[in-house]
Amino acid sequence: MKKYIYLSGLILSLYGCESNTYESLQEPTVIVGKVTYNANVKSIVDENCIGCHSAGGSLLPLVTYDQVKNAMSNTNLLDRIQRQNGTPGIMPRAGRMPQDKINTILQWNTDGLLEN
Repeated sequence: MKKYIYLSGLILSLYGCESNTYESLQEPTVIVGKVTYNANVKSIVDENCIGCHSAGGSLLPLVTYDQVKNAMSNTNLLDRIQRQNGTPGIMPRAGRMPQDKINTILQWNTDGLLEN
């Protein structure tokens, strides 16, 4: 009898689980107007890139507007931030950024890589 009680409890606890990720629960970022580096992109770069891409490091620094703009224009940055987890060369190395952050960077590129 105890087996059935435990089994029922286990089934009920598993039934109540959801498979949402933190990313899927977040509200999408809505940007009105053109995307700019200072208003929209800098915080994403600071949060996701500076850990490895700081001044004086072995990787291309992404600290200033000019450095990030140069990386957007002259490297495969857009490709690397859009790669799926487990794909070689993905950036950031810790794992893919949430899609809304990637979309913001893509829109910044489309809007002309504006600073302000």
